[in-house]
Amino acid sequence: MMKWIRNTLSVIGLISLSGMLIFAVQDAPSDENLEKKIINDYNVYALAVPDYLEFSGERMPLENPDILERMDRELLVNTYWQSNGLLMFKRAKKYFPVIEPILAEYGIPEDFKYLAVIESGLTNASSPAGAKGVWQILKGTARENGLEVNTNVDERYHLEKATRVACKYLLKSKERLGSWTSAAAAYNAGNAGISRRLKAQKVSSYYDLLLGEETGRYIFRIVALKEILNNPDKYGFNYREKDLYNLIPTYTIELDMPVTNFADFSKQYGINYKILKIHNPWLREPHLNNASKKKYTIKIPEQGYYSVNP
Repeated sequence: MMKWIRNTLSVIGLISLSGMLIFAVQDAPSDENLEKKIINDYNVYALAVPDYLEFSGERMPLENPDILERMDRELLVNTYWQSNGLLMFKRAKKYFPVIEPILAEYGIPEDFKYLAVIESGLTNASSPAGAKGVWQILKGTARENGLEVNTNVDERYHLEKATRVACKYLLKSKERLGSWTSAAAAYNAGNAGISRRLKAQKVSSYYDLLLGEETGRYIFRIVALKEILNNPDKYGFNYREKDLYNLIPTYTIELDMPVTNFADFSKQYGINYKILKIHNPWLREPHLNNASKKKYTIKIPEQGYYSVNP
């Protein structure tokens, strides 16, 4: 009896459509054919590491087998973490146009935009060490470079201002360490940390240093994301232009007074508190203290991009 039921179900598929049961006749694959189909439909391929890779014009020494293996690892990890990879393509379309001109303004190579990708995934992340924002800036570094950081306002979440702080730090690192590669590594381990290790190990290149896991992978992760984001077809990422995220156009208003309630404030501009925070994540509380009457610039999205209930 059970054999008859099994054979019957092998040729009858049950499909639920609009609340009705529809019978579709189909041939069920044998166990052997099904196994072959699964194997053929899902394949994981080794990747060919490009013969030439560089960061900010500085060549990666891929002829060194250790360097080759470490680069291969990051290409594999980031290629086969497909969901995260697609998110990077989507967010890059939205945020790179903000970051790129600021890097150019400070004379920082454009490759450093990929540093922001590996630091935060282009989100306003918060690390266990207390680093915040897209550029993962620590409180001390932020304040040393003129950013306001307190419970009410935290400008590490202000993308343009934080990018400028990152640029200032990187320029100092390049001046001290001599290469953009070492400057990038110092963004993770600190200028003193990289300088001390170079001296102690009697080498002059990041690629010759024995480092801990995080800093040791740091440049390779940057270069891997650069390679993948610039060659989506090569690494199997498929998307349409309309699948990518876009930066919503905004205009600015200036505030030089306290705001007691941002929910009420937002309604004056046809938006709500959530939308205000999306465009001004550096406002950390639902009010603005501003006892000193400091001048702040607030971004307001142009009309027509959000549907807001009254």
